[in-house]
Amino acid sequence: MAALRGIFSWHLYYKFKAGMIRWRHFFKKWWERIMVLLRVILISAVALFNVSSVLANNEKLSYDAELSTYSYDYPVKFFNLSSQQSSLKMAYSYLKPKGDKPTVVLMHGKNFNGHYWTSTAKYLNEAGYGVLIPDQIGFGKSSKPKDYQFSFPALANNTHQLITSLGIKRPIVLGHSMGGMLASRYALMFPEQVRKLILLNPIGLENYLSYVQYKDTDFFYDLELGKTPEKIIAYQKQNYYDGKWNQDYEQLTHFLSGQIQGADHELMAWVNAKTYDMIFTQPVITEFDQFKMPVALIIGTRDRTGPGRNWKKPGVEYQLGRYDELGKTAANLIPTAHLIELKDIGHLPHIENFELFKKAMNKALAFKE
Repeated sequence: MAALRGIFSWHLYYKFKAGMIRWRHFFKKWWERIMVLLRVILISAVALFNVSSVLANNEKLSYDAELSTYSYDYPVKFFNLSSQQSSLKMAYSYLKPKGDKPTVVLMHGKNFNGHYWTSTAKYLNEAGYGVLIPDQIGFGKSSKPKDYQFSFPALANNTHQLITSLGIKRPIVLGHSMGGMLASRYALMFPEQVRKLILLNPIGLENYLSYVQYKDTDFFYDLELGKTPEKIIAYQKQNYYDGKWNQDYEQLTHFLSGQIQGADHELMAWVNAKTYDMIFTQPVITEFDQFKMPVALIIGTRDRTGPGRNWKKPGVEYQLGRYDELGKTAANLIPTAHLIELKDIGHLPHIENFELFKKAMNKALAFKE
């Protein structure tokens, strides 16, 4: 009898022990799940706090039309010129070349100014190249004439005057985004004076009015007046960086946020609105077969920038901004072209992945024929 009680006791013990093990596994599994959930909540809270902090900081920014209190990384000088019966000043930074290296002229895009070329300029200048970084009239620290007739030939002519005044001979011209359209027009206007043309995710690889409706400047003025720091960040995050965001990207929105919240916000809205027209009405892609210099295209293939996408002509099914196809099409039009495609890179290769861009730029600089 005593033996039976012993066996029964051991049976209860092992049954209790097995039950405790099962409960321990059960609680361990749920504890791990709870900890994962807490980590997700914590990460989300930090991200939300960072975004809120960014928006709060941006909402405090205020700059005048010429960014007089906004600092660039390189010293800024001003070139005085007369155009369309107006006395204007064109802001620029110039890093002199070393030895017999040529100068690279960097032309900015519409939503930017010369400041975003800092890393590119530093790399080029350390390699011996001269670097000229102008702010075009209507952009950055340059004059913002309200009644100016903005056109790519006018901006190209202004830039040519600046280049001539500095004694720069046969520069390499590199243009990004809208600056790619301007660089193209410059090369077409002054072919003998351009050593090489480099186009970095340029817009204008399509003749937009073939696919989209024409919009008056008043349309763009209303769009500009409706901008907020939140909308600027949301647009760039979605369209430039594939949903990613960091402090470097955010800093490039500061001048825009400051200007739309500054005393000159209505003037800036009007000037920005006027600079849209040339993008739609002054195509350059129709003349790519006339380039007389070597042309390198550096194309981030994830880019889908397509001006006018939201107001296409009725019945048009054409997909705007397919840079995975546009680079090849453009290269086939150019007599002496070298296409360098960057997979899974968007509209700003030199900002999104500078190391990858640097390799591509080296190839472009080395390309001759």
